[in-house]
Formats: sequence, C-alpha cells, structure tokens
Amino acid sequence: MKEYFKRLWKALWDSTDLDERAIAAIKEAKNRVEILKLELEDVKNATKNVVEQSKDVVAAVKGKKRRGRKPYYKNKKKTNNNSKQN
Repeated sequence: MKEYFKRLWKALWDSTDLDERAIAAIKEAKNRVEILKLELEDVKNATKNVVEQSKDVVAAVKGKKRRGRKPYYKNKKKTNNNSKQN
C-alpha cells in the first residue's frame, strides 16, 4: 500500500510542470536580484557625485572661486607655428 501511494505521488508530480515553473521562477528572481544590486551600486556612485557637486554649489553661493578643472578655452596652448609648410 505504501509503495502504491509513493508511485501515485511520483506520477502526479511527473504529470505536472509545477516544479519546473518553480525552478524557473527562482532563477528569474535571482537574476533580478543581481541586476538590482548592480543598479543600486550605480545609484550609490551617482549619489556620491551629487553630494560632491552640491558642496561646490554651496561654495559658489558663498563667493568662493570655482574648483576643479579649468574651462577648455584656458587649456589651449598657443604656438608660433602659424606658417604653412609646403
């Protein structure tokens, strides 16, 4: 009798795809968690950048000069090589 119920239970599980769907759902959930972790890391880095930039804005309101890289037009090097070479 016990063996009969075991075979019946196994036959019922084999006739359904419930376990395959459960495994697929678990894999999908794990993939989504990994993607979520990567996105949260990006958000963390962007937030750090925003905090640093907001400090610059506060300094500008106080009247301090701009920090950081100089504007592009100030970095151009002038040369005396304006003649055409043939």
